[in-house]
Amino acid sequence: MKPMPDTDGSFGGSGRRIGFAILGAVGHLPFWFLYGVADILFALAYYIVRYRRRLVARNLAESFPEKTPQELHRIEKQFYRNLADYAVETLKLAHISDAEMRRRMTFDGVGIIDESLARGRSVTVYFSHCFNWEWAPSVTLWSRYADNSRVAFCQIYRPLRSRFSDAWFLTLRSRFGSRSLAKARSFRDLLALRRDGRLWVTGFMSDQKPSHNDPVVEVDFMGRQTPVITGTETVARKLDTTVVYWDMSKTRRGHYHITTRLITDSPRYLPQHEITRRYFAMLSETLRRQPANWLWSHNRWHHFVNLPSKE
Repeated sequence: MKPMPDTDGSFGGSGRRIGFAILGAVGHLPFWFLYGVADILFALAYYIVRYRRRLVARNLAESFPEKTPQELHRIEKQFYRNLADYAVETLKLAHISDAEMRRRMTFDGVGIIDESLARGRSVTVYFSHCFNWEWAPSVTLWSRYADNSRVAFCQIYRPLRSRFSDAWFLTLRSRFGSRSLAKARSFRDLLALRRDGRLWVTGFMSDQKPSHNDPVVEVDFMGRQTPVITGTETVARKLDTTVVYWDMSKTRRGHYHITTRLITDSPRYLPQHEITRRYFAMLSETLRRQPANWLWSHNRWHHFVNLPSKE
């Protein structure tokens, strides 16, 4: 009997292995070649397909009302270049060496994380869709606790609809030894780690648009009252972790830097939703500093006036 195809039309088993082999082969290509491919992808997405051009232009105009049309146009084009770079850089994850990744993805402030672990406290990391977020799990190359069996490095994710794509991204995200925890059961998984006497450093993509069942609060984000998810703060409060923000910037093509910024070491003593507000204030600073380096093609403010605010 032939295996049942995945929901995206690809076969499980042998089909997945073939697909992984093809994508893995792309990861062996040198950066200079991949960036040539990215230049072609940019031209296709921006000029021919015009991928979400109206949405991106609207998001930028409403987030940066002080900028001229010419400035907004330059930011828009640079965003699409960054998006194309993101695509090939993510494929490169399959075979990039630790040494090259450490050279291209640098971190400041990892000591904040390590000091918290040394005091027996886990760390909640607020993270965002700033390019290239897929490289962030390489923090394990910088932390002195990366090889400690009592410490788990994790990232929370929403499973993709395509089983093939989901499996591929899980493979890439584990490239440097971290674990991916499905959002639906992430709190139980983190609680289980604590019960086993293990500490964890876990990244939460906290700038996503809320789903219908997500608890939300309205905060000022890029000058607009925006409903945002509060689950990350809930985890930090319930498990009493250190809370940090990863401030990511693109220093040049193929090179990124993350600065670890402390949000709070005492989450239970802050007013409700204060951690969430601090995160979005920090993210706004990041976007104003490097406006082309965030995922503006994400329909972040869609229907935002209809979502309830839960204080």
